[in-house]
Amino acid sequence: MSSDANSPVVTSRLKAHDLSLAYGKRTIIEGVNLAIHDSEFSVIIGSNGCGKSTLLRAISRNMQPQRGEVQLDGINIHRYKPKAVARELSLLTQGATVTEALTIYDLVSRGRYAYQSFLRQWSAEDERVVNEALQAVDLDEMSQKLVSELSGGQRQRAWFAMTLAQQTPIILLDEPTTYLDITHQIELLDLCQRLHRQGKTLVLVLHDINLALRYASRLIMMKNGQIYAEGVPEEIVTEQSIADVFGLECRIICDPESGKPLIIPKYKMNK
Repeated sequence: MSSDANSPVVTSRLKAHDLSLAYGKRTIIEGVNLAIHDSEFSVIIGSNGCGKSTLLRAISRNMQPQRGEVQLDGINIHRYKPKAVARELSLLTQGATVTEALTIYDLVSRGRYAYQSFLRQWSAEDERVVNEALQAVDLDEMSQKLVSELSGGQRQRAWFAMTLAQQTPIILLDEPTTYLDITHQIELLDLCQRLHRQGKTLVLVLHDINLALRYASRLIMMKNGQIYAEGVPEEIVTEQSIADVFGLECRIICDPESGKPLIIPKYKMNK
């Protein structure tokens, strides 16, 4: 019997087919095909300007393709109503802002918008979900503080709590560790890992290669608007692939804490 018969079946609710994306006349992504594996912790890495955030915007229904399409459950994602998509996937963008005086609690409560309707108003269940999200990011004791009064790191955690309150099976996060000190970076990524273990599908864009390698169950490497490689980090991350994608000479060792690859940039003394 073939060994493939014993391999787990890979499913993907979210897919991109022949996807091309542009801002005006400037093409950012060209002809990308990508299947987001269900229940995986996928991390997208690549140098600045390679199209990571643009790709995330497109697969979350926040950008119209120039060509090709994004599918959710086999249907073009733009054929769904916004609330229907918001019940299936959530997106935390870079530098999210609020234009009005909102408390942390009010902001996180917006994560429940997709579940509200004329027939279903705010409920005790919504309140429970919001309080749990606030506790998860350690903001429950300051929930009545204005978002405008928060530090950058606190604000980022508040936005992440709103994403948690949305309770979607697919979670997309664009640079979620921005503004966070190293302790809160690890806490947030540990929380993402727990969500992954609960069966959630996560897709993150991260700049820190070593954090990406530590947490990702699946890595997507991008270069110049294309998918350079994707797969298990241990299989696709090599000194050559890091040099090709980032232009960085490095050594790769085993992280003694996680057992994952660890990138060590080569040291070049000034002459």
